[in-house]
Amino acid sequence: MKKLIFLILVCFSSAAIAQQKWNLRSVVDYAMNNNLNVRMSDLQAKNAALILKQSKLSQYPNASFSASLSGNSGSNQNPVTFSRITETYLSSGMQLQSSADIFNFSSKRNAIAANEWELQAAKAQTDKLKNDIALSAANAYLQILLANEQLQIAKVQLQQSQSQLTTIRKQVNAGSLPELNASQAEAQVAMDSANVINASGNVSQSILNLKAFMNIDAAAAFEVETPAVEQIPLESFAELQPQDVYQSALANQPQQRYNEFKLKAAEKNRLSAKGAQYPSFSIFGTLGSGYNNKYQTLTGITSTVNGTLPIGTVNVGGTDYTVYTPNVVNTPIYKKPNYTHQLSDNFRQSVGLSISIPIFNGGSLRSNYERSKINVQSLQLQKEIDNQKLKQDIYAAYNAAFVALQKFNASKKTVETNEKAYQFAEKRFKVGMLSTLELLTQQNNLLQSKLEYSFNHYDYVFKIKVLEFYKGVGLKL
Repeated sequence: MKKLIFLILVCFSSAAIAQQKWNLRSVVDYAMNNNLNVRMSDLQAKNAALILKQSKLSQYPNASFSASLSGNSGSNQNPVTFSRITETYLSSGMQLQSSADIFNFSSKRNAIAANEWELQAAKAQTDKLKNDIALSAANAYLQILLANEQLQIAKVQLQQSQSQLTTIRKQVNAGSLPELNASQAEAQVAMDSANVINASGNVSQSILNLKAFMNIDAAAAFEVETPAVEQIPLESFAELQPQDVYQSALANQPQQRYNEFKLKAAEKNRLSAKGAQYPSFSIFGTLGSGYNNKYQTLTGITSTVNGTLPIGTVNVGGTDYTVYTPNVVNTPIYKKPNYTHQLSDNFRQSVGLSISIPIFNGGSLRSNYERSKINVQSLQLQKEIDNQKLKQDIYAAYNAAFVALQKFNASKKTVETNEKAYQFAEKRFKVGMLSTLELLTQQNNLLQSKLEYSFNHYDYVFKIKVLEFYKGVGLKL
């Protein structure tokens, strides 16, 4: 039954994915929530939360309860009366112990603060991974849009070539054109068909790449929305100056927040390691009791007269008389207390104050403190390295976006020029002033310029999206 329910849920989930039409927002959200690396990072953040919880609980007194049951023979110490006995007996005992630190030079408090910053760092690390996945998923999504657009261009080109082949074939059959022209047109149709197949393969491969980021089964049906690239909202270069983007990224990027949190955690760990070198004070208390099956208590004394005993003589009228006294025998009366009474009678308590002073421990405490200082310095350098790399990446992204814009504008003019050239070539071909090969060459030039234009357009869009991502605007389409 459970297996059947599981299969139904899997089928229902697969059907829901198949029916859904994905846009950039849904792609990014799904990728961030289902990517395996993100889920692993979430587990690490949960582990950091547990460590913080445990360190907080360590402030409270600890308590432990123990109980024992044993059989003893030979010369032993009675665990109840503490006297030496040589008989076989059974004994049991129980004890409740508790202790609490009352002063440790803030070592625990700083350790808790360090774990709090470690938790924030773990969350920032998860956010960074989500951002990386989001950017990769957005790039993969744009690659699908680009591949789809190039596929449509290739299909239009194929339809145009097929139409030309039909026209040329009619002219060849009519005897107005040689067979060579038809062969050239057929070769063009074959080449354009191959271009369509390649473009279709690029679409499928782009979809597979995106599925991998989203952790979706490669065999699942998948369809994306294809908004016109001209409708994708983009910020202007005036709003994306590299210095302004860098200042915004310092406050918004998860990697920078991660470095800041790790540095704060390291500083608290340094203070905790320093405090561990000083004496610590704690209080402790114990409650305990025990039972012995041979243990007896005196409940009374029985006195009996057993004859008389001479205790001396007296002289009366010159005659010695023996004096007698009763011989009283006192017999003690013992009783074995039951288990509950023994526990009550043998109940004991203790309370005390202890001090622990580190004197010599092989230099471990001092070494820990020195390592903690080095760790702080290392994280400070790592923070500077990452900030420097961030600045370099932003300036490089700005330069790449600027170059992409120039290439986009240039390719746009190239398409316009090739369209005019093709229109003139088509007119000249119709009046017999241009050969079929020259017409097809001009047609291929137009196709290549359109493909290059679409690539440069999407490349420019992605470059701008990267700058928006660094600025903290988010990914929107």
